[in-house]
Amino acid sequence: MDEETIHMRLGFVGAGRMGRPMVDRLVQAGHDVHVLGRSPESRTALADSGAVVHATLADVAADADVVLVCVFTDGQVRQVCVDDGLLAAMRPGATLVVHTTCNPRTVEGLAEHAARHSVSVTDAAVSGGPHDIAAGRLTILVGGDEAAFDAARPALSAYGDPVLHVGPLGHGQRVKLVNNAVFTANIGLLSAAVDLGKQLGVDEATLLSALPHGSAASRALLGVAGKGSVAAFFDSVGEFVRKDIAVVRSVTADLGTDLGVLDTVIPADS
Repeated sequence: MDEETIHMRLGFVGAGRMGRPMVDRLVQAGHDVHVLGRSPESRTALADSGAVVHATLADVAADADVVLVCVFTDGQVRQVCVDDGLLAAMRPGATLVVHTTCNPRTVEGLAEHAARHSVSVTDAAVSGGPHDIAAGRLTILVGGDEAAFDAARPALSAYGDPVLHVGPLGHGQRVKLVNNAVFTANIGLLSAAVDLGKQLGVDEATLLSALPHGSAASRALLGVAGKGSVAAFFDSVGEFVRKDIAVVRSVTADLGTDLGVLDTVIPADS
């Protein structure tokens, strides 16, 4: 059966900057979407989108085939999934999808807890922004076994293209952390390039209007050019970049290594 024709009952937690357009796409794809709404304003907006809005995690999880979590930090993932009882409320055989970029050990720990409830876990780190979700072209990096990946894919395909299975549980996070280290290093390189341009008498605006058309082009450069300066772009992504770089530094330190040459160009305030 084509995955676009599979309609599932889904739970969703974390309908914020990234999560809200995910909910919209899931509803548009024909899924039965049950979402946590904490404030009256968010509950009204989510209900208007066609989602079924609940005030408790237990109601969100009830009878769901897949529950997707899109909160911000490791601590929030553990709070929602373990401390507040989301996993305990999920039906046996269901699949938990974690979109949050976090330490791979966080999702591996969740899997141990989920196994007690016969629930599968996948980590589905994302690359892109709300505009990519709305267009259905978010890159999704999924870690987990084949069965869990297959269970989650019809939901993820509502807003993801490509949806890539990159290995066992935790590997979605590992690939995303490498991706974000390279992305942030690119920002640092662009800052150095702007400084070089100034030394050569080329102002930043001129440089940024020209470089995207040459072999120096990258997704980071397109973002910088769109914002008009390296500083403006970093201001727009800094909150997310700093969190993810802190995670990858922690993970590599635990392994007794570091980011190598990437760390020499990552901006100092990352």
